[in-house]
Amino acid sequence: MAYKINADLCTGCDDCVADCPTASISVKKGVYVINANECTECDGDFDKPQCVKVCPIKGCITQIAA
Repeated sequence: MAYKINADLCTGCDDCVADCPTASISVKKGVYVINANECTECDGDFDKPQCVKVCPIKGCITQIAA
């Protein structure tokens, strides 16, 4: 599974881009997106996904439902 960024909540702070160890986050037409094919949820590397950890807006980055 992967994560997604809620564009309505995202402030565009760019913190998640710098901290993503798989470089799965990018900006498309002014909106931050996570490439679900590249996102590993930081599994095996960190206890918590780094994008969620650094995001200042609670609930902005959430797991994609299965």
